[in-house]
Amino acid sequence: MNLIWQVDFYRSPLRDAADQVLWELLICDPTRKLEYIATCPQSQANSNWLTEQFKLASAENLPDIIQIFRPQSLSLITAAANNLGINIEPTRRTFALKQWLQEKKYPLVIDKLPPEPLPENLWGEEWRFANIPAGDIVDEFTDRPIPILQIPEYIQPINLGLASTVPIPGVVIYGGRQSMRLAKWLQAANPVSLNYIAGAPDGLILEAGLADRWILATFEDQEVTAAAKVYAQRKQVSKGLHFLLVQPDDSGMTYSGFWLLGGED
Repeated sequence: MNLIWQVDFYRSPLRDAADQVLWELLICDPTRKLEYIATCPQSQANSNWLTEQFKLASAENLPDIIQIFRPQSLSLITAAANNLGINIEPTRRTFALKQWLQEKKYPLVIDKLPPEPLPENLWGEEWRFANIPAGDIVDEFTDRPIPILQIPEYIQPINLGLASTVPIPGVVIYGGRQSMRLAKWLQAANPVSLNYIAGAPDGLILEAGLADRWILATFEDQEVTAAAKVYAQRKQVSKGLHFLLVQPDDSGMTYSGFWLLGGED
């Protein structure tokens, strides 16, 4: 069992006696049995200071993995972790740490850039909305030889308390010859959620990584827009659970990649 820390290191609302900005380090494990706080002046906010704090917080048991959700913290924490041989996992899903920050009434907003178009050499031949009953979705894909498969246990329908008949909405992309290349690109991008955004035109926006946003599709067809609204409504019923499936064609014989997604947080 890997020992995991969730870590944030950022400017805090606190000031020192000389009214200087303080940076605050917060460390917790996923259960919050471990909680560690340290502050330093901005002039000392570097990887060497962080390295020493990690040693102090560890009580001789350094973590195997440090999870980070804040892009602005990534480089400093990574440098300190590298000094100690700790692996880094950038992820938005630092639930315990975000709960702690909310209790402290610290802002959690991450600046989001405008979404970028998907690279043209990756886009497939067509796509469609789909849905699969909650009771079938795990078995449907875990029993198949899919090269890229991500079904996190904590968002499986049974663990969200969803009835087996609830439809889980999703998007299927038929990638043709680009299918495997697209699936590998998505794997590297680390999908978080796929959202319908109304506009002119309407679009499907992929939230990925720590703060990345990609335009997977745009459309003005009224029938597609109606289907997109149903997709969004079903996401509300399914507690945010949805999926993204990439396959070469509609034969149902071969799949390239499948992601079960559950919203940003």
